[in-house]
Amino acid sequence: MDRQPSKIRAAFWMSGWLLLMLFVAIGGRETLRELGVFQVMEIRSLFGFVFLVPIVLMNGGCRAMATTRPMAHVTRNLVHYASQLGWFYALTLIPLSQLVSIEFTMPIWIAIMAAIFLGERITRWKVIAIVLGLIGVIVIVRPTTGELNVGQLISLASAFGFGISVTLIKSLTRTDSALKIIFWMIVVQSTAGLIPAIATWEWPSAYVWFWLVVVGFCGTFSHFCMARAMLYADATVVVPMDFLRVPLSAMIGWLLYSEQLDMFTVLGATLILAGNTLNLRSPDRAPARATT
Repeated sequence: MDRQPSKIRAAFWMSGWLLLMLFVAIGGRETLRELGVFQVMEIRSLFGFVFLVPIVLMNGGCRAMATTRPMAHVTRNLVHYASQLGWFYALTLIPLSQLVSIEFTMPIWIAIMAAIFLGERITRWKVIAIVLGLIGVIVIVRPTTGELNVGQLISLASAFGFGISVTLIKSLTRTDSALKIIFWMIVVQSTAGLIPAIATWEWPSAYVWFWLVVVGFCGTFSHFCMARAMLYADATVVVPMDFLRVPLSAMIGWLLYSEQLDMFTVLGATLILAGNTLNLRSPDRAPARATT
């Protein structure tokens, strides 16, 4: 498998992630009009499994999906499952633009965890990015004004969980293929959510079934795109390429759901994205050795 660093290839796969995640946001908003979060997540996983089966069979079947790191997969997917539950729930509580803006604190957590656990370097630009991102969150949620709500807290916790998940994906790409990572995601998450989904089950309408298929397909293959992008660039470089999702999500919220942007969200998102953009800078050069 070609693992040569390439920002161009990483950007190509991240564009797939971007497009598919926008459809997940729309589909999530539509399905949650009728169904509970656990049911949406479970049906998403089941549809994802159906979409993935032909690809798995073409690549050696379930036997070829064996891994030497099962606990890393289980840990990553339980964290991601909890984060995704929070993300979908927050989608029903706060505007889409605000949810996605807060989600973009994820590179802050990734920068920290990738340095601690993956040995990626923290440059001065990444430090500035972290500071700007934290200020941006404070501007959006405005904790001193009394306007902080549960949707903002849940979305922030979800962003932290996504940061852990992406860091673990980067670690897993060192030993496992993108297909294997997605296969384990579906197996673990569908198992984790089965009982809660059955307990809250309601039959979807035909309209919602359509959007469930969209969420299942896009939710599954968006992670395939993310895992492929991780092959070609560091986690702290890959994720900020997703910055266009903020203005596009705001546009979708405005066009489809009549959501209005407030200046605090715009300013906070600008600070977060400015910090993320700094992550695209080339790493600082190491100081030259003294000659003897």
